Amino acid sequence: MNDTITVCGIVATEPRHLVTETGIAITSLRLASPSRRWDRQTSAWTNGPTNWYTVTAFRSLATNVNRSLSKGDRVVVTGRVRIRTWERDGRGGTSVEIDAEGMGHDLAWGISNWMRLSRHVAEATTAPGSSPRIDHETGEVHDDVPDAAHPPVDAAPDDVHPDEQPDHDDGLVAALDEPPHGHPDGGSGLDAA
Repeated sequence: MNDTITVCGIVATEPRHLVTETGIAITSLRLASPSRRWDRQTSAWTNGPTNWYTVTAFRSLATNVNRSLSKGDRVVVTGRVRIRTWERDGRGGTSVEIDAEGMGHDLAWGISNWMRLSRHVAEATTAPGSSPRIDHETGEVHDDVPDAAHPPVDAAPDDVHPDEQPDHDDGLVAALDEPPHGHPDGGSGLDAA
């Protein structure tokens, strides 16, 4: 099944992170998607049924999920859905799994700080066993074991993509520290209510 689904929910378990022998990072977690509705008769919110999903992320998304999300976080997940029936010890049921393509905090419930990380082309293109080393505690990817045929080369400033260069606009920082111009009190001109 190649159906794509987007779900808002709550991370119900601590993300479980592992790295395979071939160097592929995998993070999985359980996601609870509760439903609430306004009951006009009681003038109160009532809880409806909760849908449960097993969410799995791979490669760089897995590493970022492991470093960014915790049990109890409100998130938005999008990915391919798989519905499976199972049977064990005379019992059976249905499980719904999502292979995540994207995942992040649900900003309807709070704020988040986003940090861009460099992508590692080697993660998806190297042969098994020659992939970058991944620190299991932090999820960081290290390319510190150079290939003898390709010694490390220090990137010159011109080799860095403009989006990956740090912002050093001191004029902008100074302007943000100054009060707005045009108002005698230095404020915005809006009356506090």
